[in-house]
Amino acid sequence: MIITISGVPGSGKTTVAKILSDKLGMPFYSMGGLRAKLAEERRISIDELNAIGEIDPTTDTSVDEYQRELGKTKDNFIVEGRLSWHFIPHSIKIFLSCDLDEAAKRIFDARKNTKTREDEAMYRNVEETRRAIEERTASDVRRYALIYGVDYRDAGHYDFVIDTTTLAGPEATAAVILEKIEAKR
Repeated sequence: MIITISGVPGSGKTTVAKILSDKLGMPFYSMGGLRAKLAEERRISIDELNAIGEIDPTTDTSVDEYQRELGKTKDNFIVEGRLSWHFIPHSIKIFLSCDLDEAAKRIFDARKNTKTREDEAMYRNVEETRRAIEERTASDVRRYALIYGVDYRDAGHYDFVIDTTTLAGPEATAAVILEKIEAKR
């Protein structure tokens, strides 16, 4: 079984994928993490990397080829990435949505309170974070439409769409996913 998790920024993709990995005893791969490393190597933010990607698609295609190869050569893993469903079509495809204001608050708080998300800029407030999410989403949509002709936000691509806005944290989201997967079997 391969589970791909996509979704909007701040919806909990990475955290939920890690929880599922622990609960199911399956390896976890983060395409967002690979892109964060790419940004770090270049000493730029993820938003700056995305802007470069609108001119140079290799900032996306190298990561995308990696996940396509994972889907062809491995089984029983979880992968988090906006286009993972596209490159591993035989997976159980999950999309996590979240209200934009709540997503901005989550990202702002995570960056402010922990050493996680170091690929994120240090936003001054939640509103600035919200604007950055809107810009990132617009950049993603432009890049993916140009390179692959897809829109990752289209619910029709997924087996399950879960709104994490009001769920009681990532553990609750993981529990919903496990229930849905079990019901599908």
